[in-house]
Amino acid sequence: MKPIITASAYAGESAGPRPPVLLDVRWQLGGPHGRAAYEEGHLPGAVYVDLDTELAGPAGAGGGRHPLPDPESFGAAMRRAGVSPDRPVVVYDGGQGWAAARAWWLLRWAGHEDVRVLDGGLAAWDGALTTDVPRPPEGDFQPKPGALPVLDADGAAALARTGVLLDARAAERYRGDVEPIDRVGGHIPGALSAPTGENVDEDGRYLPAGRLAERFAALGAAGDREIGVYCGSGVSGAHEVLALEIAGLRAALYPGSWSEWSSDESRPVATGPEPQ
Repeated sequence: MKPIITASAYAGESAGPRPPVLLDVRWQLGGPHGRAAYEEGHLPGAVYVDLDTELAGPAGAGGGRHPLPDPESFGAAMRRAGVSPDRPVVVYDGGQGWAAARAWWLLRWAGHEDVRVLDGGLAAWDGALTTDVPRPPEGDFQPKPGALPVLDADGAAALARTGVLLDARAAERYRGDVEPIDRVGGHIPGALSAPTGENVDEDGRYLPAGRLAERFAALGAAGDREIGVYCGSGVSGAHEVLALEIAGLRAALYPGSWSEWSSDESRPVATGPEPQ
């Protein structure tokens, strides 16, 4: 099953006998809280899910800004939103795609087999919006973590030497030209720059599978090579993992990402446009 769904296809499924559970996960790094935008108008039936508190655990020493949530807490949040293992889930955000991909990745990592991202997000939807807040029946989803691969810091460092480790942040952060958030700029030695903005077209929709496969093949991510992805804190990296999935490639995510790596002064930092 493709991990994305068009707005028109979702409209058809939502009117059918088994409509997907719909999650609104609008979020913006450093921006206003997504709940206010949700309350101003959202897709009919959408339940708001907060990235910082429900799609991540508390930020702590050494774990990065968005560590993986406790499975029990994550499961409770998903059940409140109406998620069950035998019912499809569709997630969307404001259009950037990062937050929706994070929700997709977490649910898939936790064992849900039918999760898709609304391609293009809210901007792709041309139907009516509503301010009605749904109260879905409690779901019965029970997370079983481990269905998607993850990396820790040591694993990411090793993969940069033996496989392909992609850095999903903007190129200027990879190079270390600027670092607006974390302790120091640069990248994990051996990692390749692969900004998420190159996964989508001008409307924020994912490129076709063939074009994505060509993009990643040019970076060495093809065939049976082991692939890993990191970003700033495991959010935009999920967008890259989803793009790789569309291209037919399975990749591991380093959830702690640069926010975890750079917080440890003992870990090496590379700067400039080259991997090393």
